[in-house]
Amino acid sequence: MSDSLKEEIHRLGAQALAASRELAKLSTEDKNRILVAMADELVAREGPILEANAVDIAAAKENGLTPAMIDRLLLNPARLAGMAGGIRQVAELPDPVGQIIEEWERPNGLQIQQKRVPIGVIGIIYESRPNVTSDAAVLCFKTGNATLLRGGKEAIHSNLAIAAALQEGGARAGLPEHSIQLIPHTDRATVKIMAEMDQYLDLIIPRGGAGLIETVVSLARMPVIKHYDGICHTYVDKAADLDMATAIVLNAKTQKPGVCNALETLLVHRAVADTFLPKIAAALKEKGVEIRGDDATRAILGDDAAIAATEKDWTTEYLDLILSIKVVKDVDAAISHINHYGSHHSDCIVTANTNAAEAFLAEVDSAAVFRNSSTRFSDGEEFGFGAEIGISTDKLHARGPMALRELTSYKYLVRGEGQVR
Repeated sequence: MSDSLKEEIHRLGAQALAASRELAKLSTEDKNRILVAMADELVAREGPILEANAVDIAAAKENGLTPAMIDRLLLNPARLAGMAGGIRQVAELPDPVGQIIEEWERPNGLQIQQKRVPIGVIGIIYESRPNVTSDAAVLCFKTGNATLLRGGKEAIHSNLAIAAALQEGGARAGLPEHSIQLIPHTDRATVKIMAEMDQYLDLIIPRGGAGLIETVVSLARMPVIKHYDGICHTYVDKAADLDMATAIVLNAKTQKPGVCNALETLLVHRAVADTFLPKIAAALKEKGVEIRGDDATRAILGDDAAIAATEKDWTTEYLDLILSIKVVKDVDAAISHINHYGSHHSDCIVTANTNAAEAFLAEVDSAAVFRNSSTRFSDGEEFGFGAEIGISTDKLHARGPMALRELTSYKYLVRGEGQVR
């Protein structure tokens, strides 16, 4: 770690802290006007942003990244327009800052209010996905937080272009200087430096692989909200509509396999396995999905249709067109498997049996638990939150899709008339 790199990142942290004081003064109307200006600038810079992204895509292909990972990196006019639309959507959402959560009066006459306030300065460390640059920055900004972003090397050119658009478009509408900053380096040392900057950063959010998250957690001197693996399950119960189950599994696995809410393990009740497994295997084969099955699955499908699953498969986030399948005896066995092997992200039961569904919803220890719907809905925008900053697999202080409310803290305002204790 060079002294100059550390000095540079500390300077960015100090600037972010100063910016957070100015951000706290902005009205909701000010913030919304700035957000619209950011969205406009993103669209206006479509050419340069897509050119920068093309450099990242070329490098990704040269480095042998999987098609699913390249898809995560890819920007095109439609995706860029979607990012801009997401910013405008955030501008239209209610601002949680300043909300009075609760208020009461004590017997001694003290008036107490619990009020939502910005967290302050938030560091975001992420990999591969350039849309996170926009999503994280605008959500933090809407909630009055300054942002220090550190993206991965795979998307560095895209991230720099997007950050420049947000900074310069926002500045023309009154964005305080240094409110949104992107570290222009991807050295591993930058992660360590950020994690130790508790004098500047109030919170750090890592988004990426388990290695990155474990590194940040081990080094951080400030609170960390983790966006851990998405080892998502769908359990097809004996009372499932099998056509519905097929549609849900296909969507969850193949609609966008390289994301954290995609399906990784399919559990099937043994009472319907003989009927359902050939049906879903044929549909998955058409989509190019590789199946890794337990002994019962392979006995039904044949060794040629399914590779033998290993213990590691039950804890693997493939982020690719690979699916592990296991036959289980009942809903209790499915719940036990998910709670043991899952990552507490998003899991689904497909069933017409209300008792089985309610047991699953109550007992699966995950941030989002679904009945008869794809895990791909585990997403801030799909929940109506606008763009999200991530999906927390923690339990404190945020869990599941994180959006505006989760990016605030609170303080107590106590008003008296001379009371003493």
